[in-house]
Amino acid sequence: MKSLVCAGKRKPMLHGKGAVNKQGGSCMAEKSLSEKLVEDQKEAQKAKDRFRLSVIRMLRSELQNSTIAKNAPLDAEEELTALTREVKKRQESLGDYQKANRQELLDDLEREIEILKEYMPEQLSEEELESMVRDAISETGAETKRDMGKVMGLLMPRVKGKAEGNVVRRMVEEKLQ
Repeated sequence: MKSLVCAGKRKPMLHGKGAVNKQGGSCMAEKSLSEKLVEDQKEAQKAKDRFRLSVIRMLRSELQNSTIAKNAPLDAEEELTALTREVKKRQESLGDYQKANRQELLDDLEREIEILKEYMPEQLSEEELESMVRDAISETGAETKRDMGKVMGLLMPRVKGKAEGNVVRRMVEEKLQ
């Protein structure tokens, strides 16, 4: 069952896609990544934006393949994992295209990454991440680099999709020296 968010409160959704709250305002159900992609695909088709449309179709296809592989619908975290995987693939390909001097492919790849990042959650600031690292270190009682696995194990699920793993690892290493 989907839920509505009206005036900051979550309520079960009983009828249709939206409802009207007591003040007469509209309440809309929170959208999953898949639902947002369907809407954005329609907008891209209407705007005749072929490049954006192809990126959205590719991502929807990847989500569908993940659903088939799992043999069950994806939850929000699994959708985020698939999205992150697609962004990572493209970022790794950037270096290959730079080495091969393929500027037109490099530009297209950068545009794809920009479009995909629109669907990622907002990235944590350096200060927020540093605070989370300090909290994780104090929770685990870590003191040396040998305790890094405990800290990373606790921290990574909390920052999933909001910070890159290598940035988190570097920051934990700095704090544990």
